Amino acid sequence: MTVSHTWTRVKQIQKETRLLTPPRWSGAGRAPLLAIITILLVACSGGTAASPASPSGDPTKDKLAQVLARGTLVLSTDPDYAPQSFAVEGATRAAATKCAPNQLTAPEISGYDAETGKLVAAEMGVEPCFVTPPFDQIIAGDWGDHWDVAWGSGALTESRMKDLYVTQPYYSTPANFFVKADSAYTKPADLSGKQIGACAGCTHEKYLRKTLALPGVTLDYQVADPKVVTFANEVPGLEAVAAGTIDAFLSSQPVGAAAIAKGAPLRMLDQAAFTTQKTGYVDRGVTLAPGPFLDAVDSAIRDLHASGKLKELSTKFFGIDYASGAAAFDLNTIGQRVP
Repeated sequence: MTVSHTWTRVKQIQKETRLLTPPRWSGAGRAPLLAIITILLVACSGGTAASPASPSGDPTKDKLAQVLARGTLVLSTDPDYAPQSFAVEGATRAAATKCAPNQLTAPEISGYDAETGKLVAAEMGVEPCFVTPPFDQIIAGDWGDHWDVAWGSGALTESRMKDLYVTQPYYSTPANFFVKADSAYTKPADLSGKQIGACAGCTHEKYLRKTLALPGVTLDYQVADPKVVTFANEVPGLEAVAAGTIDAFLSSQPVGAAAIAKGAPLRMLDQAAFTTQKTGYVDRGVTLAPGPFLDAVDSAIRDLHASGKLKELSTKFFGIDYASGAAAFDLNTIGQRVP
């Protein structure tokens, strides 16, 4: 598959994913209908994968049983968010896959987030498959059962816990201010009253507007009265700093560092604004019992921390260990309730 063919396929899958906005069925009709959809997806996708563990529950009522019976773990991803996730140039779709035609297979996507999902799928004995919804659709919840879990470098925040279940964090990152390389700014306080960019609706914008709430964390606001400028994502925001359009951009440290590594004329201020735990998301609107599935995901992530595999992935994709801090996080302290 050529590079152009890879991107043509990715864009088509993105379009199809955005169109997956299901009606809100009543409880009486959900289980039979979802069972039929699951059967059709498996039948249409064809192929085989590693033998999954035998489901112990009812796939029409239990999320983990559904995943095991289907033989796939459907993951959301961003094909243009390196090094966290990216489309693999020249990749060939996996042969004999169980992934549906509108899903990407493991060889077609890589990056820290994507590889984490692949490892969890392997722990469960199922095949990883990927869809590409926009991030704002992911954090809004109400996924309609079109994907199972999202590792997309999303932060564990109190506001997102209203619509999403969160899983054991898989890495943690500081948020830093990035300025133009030749600017005079040396510390966050120097940016008070200046134009500072952030991705719209993300933790960084909320921090600048002093509305961010992280479980168990007291935030230190180092910049007074910033003029907040929002962008659809980090890429145009960092480009605006490099062009001198805005004074600074607040982003996750590895995102800005990746831009610098690619040659962007930027400089990171050493003092971090705050640190977030990056977590997996599971839809609170899921129609099937989520408890066993969440337990299986958390167990897999803890095992991957214990084995050092997430640390290895972090070093591979970021050049630094962002995983160990997340391994020490106690998920029991956040008061998450799962039915």
